[in-house]
Amino acid sequence: MNRATQLADIQSRIAAACSKAGRPGSAVKLLAVSKTFPLSDILEFHSCGQTSFGENYLQEALDKITQLADHPNAQTTGTHIDWHFIGPIQSNKTKPIAENFSWVHSVDRLKIAQRLSDQRPANLPPLNVLVQINTSGEDSKSGVNPDQAIDLCMAIQGMKNLALRGLMTIPSNTDNTDQLKIEFLKCKSVFDALNVQGLKLDTLSMGMSADLELAIECGSSCVRVGSALFGARDYSK
Repeated sequence: MNRATQLADIQSRIAAACSKAGRPGSAVKLLAVSKTFPLSDILEFHSCGQTSFGENYLQEALDKITQLADHPNAQTTGTHIDWHFIGPIQSNKTKPIAENFSWVHSVDRLKIAQRLSDQRPANLPPLNVLVQINTSGEDSKSGVNPDQAIDLCMAIQGMKNLALRGLMTIPSNTDNTDQLKIEFLKCKSVFDALNVQGLKLDTLSMGMSADLELAIECGSSCVRVGSALFGARDYSK
């Protein structure tokens, strides 16, 4: 199966899920999760019209960003990619993230948000950020407790170099759709509560390859799809 067909298949799944949920197809954005895959694969999907790519591992992402800057396509066709950082963030990684990405999906601490704002270069637009919510309650997962999300978002809203766009969650690793739905709706509830507070958020990042339809049913506006686009990952490389 070629890249254009793979991309079209995912777009069809998104459109069908939106239709079933009574939402317009344009309501949900596709983020292609390209971790562990080379820049050549990213450029293949980019040539088919995909412009947003998510990376979990900072050094790998920075290598790709550097390669893209030196790539002939970048010079001859003005290749543009919106890079989204979607992995856990340590304090010593905030500066390169602030300098190289358009979006960050995984802000879960005030300290991290403040460092991203302070280290965002003045010549770049505000960094689009999502606050990660831990809806499963698992200690192994990153994310702020839903009860603490509003305070964190209110604090981020006042940071001059950040644009608070919404929330992200990674639900339990389970096939139990009832449990997944509970967790997705918990994040949607926080999202709605923040908008009632006047924050005017527009992005709810929920759902991956296996559960994007359920996430869309629960209100997701951004699905993070990796394996269904790129294929199975080989973490031994």
